[in-house]
Amino acid sequence: MKPIRLLLFVFLLAVAAPASSQTLSDAALLDTVQKATLRYFTDFAHPVSGMARERSNNSFGYGNEVVTTGGTGFGVMALIAGVDRGFIGRDTTARLLLKMVNFLLKADAYHGVFAHWLNGSTGRTIPFSRKDDGADLVESAYLFQGLLCARQYFNGDNNVERELRNRINWLWSDVEWNWFTKGGEDVLYWHWSPNNGWAMNFPIRGFNECLIVYILAASADRYPVPASVYHRGWAQSNFFKNGRTFLGTVLPLGFDWGGPLFFSQYSFLGLDPHGLKDDYADYWQQNTAHTKINHHYCVQNPKKYKGYGENCWGLTASDSWVGYAAHSPTEDLGVITPTAALSAFPYSPAESMKALRYFYGPQKAKLWGPYGFRDAFSESKDWYAESYLAIDQGPIVAMIENYRSGLLWKLFMSCPEVQGGLRKLNFKSPYLK
Repeated sequence: MKPIRLLLFVFLLAVAAPASSQTLSDAALLDTVQKATLRYFTDFAHPVSGMARERSNNSFGYGNEVVTTGGTGFGVMALIAGVDRGFIGRDTTARLLLKMVNFLLKADAYHGVFAHWLNGSTGRTIPFSRKDDGADLVESAYLFQGLLCARQYFNGDNNVERELRNRINWLWSDVEWNWFTKGGEDVLYWHWSPNNGWAMNFPIRGFNECLIVYILAASADRYPVPASVYHRGWAQSNFFKNGRTFLGTVLPLGFDWGGPLFFSQYSFLGLDPHGLKDDYADYWQQNTAHTKINHHYCVQNPKKYKGYGENCWGLTASDSWVGYAAHSPTEDLGVITPTAALSAFPYSPAESMKALRYFYGPQKAKLWGPYGFRDAFSESKDWYAESYLAIDQGPIVAMIENYRSGLLWKLFMSCPEVQGGLRKLNFKSPYLK
């Protein structure tokens, strides 16, 4: 082959070959991951409702019509990040969100609260379990965390964005948070059903992934709960305060070893933990401690699982080789879930970047697909999930964006209702001036 043709051939190979984690800058790699993961909420969105499908496969008897309330809220936040980065169009996204909100206005709701799952074509409830066939307060809180961000972001003076804001406000004002105190108890309950009433009997107590529920319930204009519900309900349990040391790190709140990493992520897609304090904890300290313990545990790898280490860490709820599991240091099956380390970017940027380069480098061939990283993997079992889950994909985009720009934190914390709720519960935050 003549030299000039050889040079041209090499050049064309370089252009055609996908970039590796070694050739991409940090910023370019984050762009790549956000763009790909975002496709779960654009290309794979339900065609009728625009909501996020529960998962990409039909495992466990799920059908193609199952959309998820909480995962949709996370997806809304991912879409906002995508617009702000220029990955997707503003008007296209505003119209998608308006379609979604119009669908929700006609969907089944129980005292303003949605079920965990809906049929994406009809809006009818799909039971999560035999008695869980009505309102799911936690999933709905995740949805409204996203919708309030959308209301703040889409502030344009045009018909689509005005309608979007108005209709989000209609949904928001209809939530009867106080109904879920079960007649005035000083605690919020997770479920209520017109068929089964309060039979699920699950009071929401901390510390776990549900802090956002109490913040929103205190923030509501029409049906709020008093501060006593937070202090006597959420903050009263035998797993609220901790204060013990794990692998050299003091954990202020929660279960020993911190539990799965989604505890420090789901509520904090919108709640900015920087300088966020209440009577019980500094939430930046809480979340960074939780992340550090999880990371250190994987590095030490007491069970000697293949692959665990500085470049491969992150235990949280996900699919596994034995079914769905809430992976944590106390429930360690040798399964690493990419969303765990990637959604921890604000708390552990250097450690999360190492994990990202490992997932996109040595593990890319088995782990990377049409919607970014697949749900989970186990090198010990040579098992790699085929699935994607909305509740795992959404936080990757949103929390990477919070690490990069703080966008979603700024939007959510700018809500006047949220600021009022935080004051009511005696929170301190740089946003409360």
